Amino acid sequence: MSISKYNSEGYFDPTAYGALSVIDREERSLRAFRPIVYICSPYAGDIEANVDAARHYSRFAVEQGYIPIAPHLLFPQFLNDADPKERQLGLFFGNALMSKCSEVWVFGSRISAGMKAEIERAKWKNYRLRYFTENLKEA
Repeated sequence: MSISKYNSEGYFDPTAYGALSVIDREERSLRAFRPIVYICSPYAGDIEANVDAARHYSRFAVEQGYIPIAPHLLFPQFLNDADPKERQLGLFFGNALMSKCSEVWVFGSRISAGMKAEIERAKWKNYRLRYFTENLKEA
């Protein structure tokens, strides 16, 4: 998109040009770089509701200009969470992905056992943690 220094009537309009240029630069920078964030939210229990919530949290991250990684939306597609060995493998994979993220975002007031392990790992590795309510307000 080309921004003209002139308004629709052909008059030089530096104020509008400046404002539109700033908006254009912000949009370009948003497309150029998006940090990756790790989505930490419950999976076990009411799996259907928890998966829906994780999708919602991931969408929120996208709208905030981030790339979300939600391992609990991916790994249960091919790993059996009820099998302790496969569950441990999924947690291991999640830890590997967490190391590639700039922040860990924890959602909700209920901290599951899996979330607790992820939070402890994030603290141990000194990753930046951010906490959000179910209503997407930063706590």
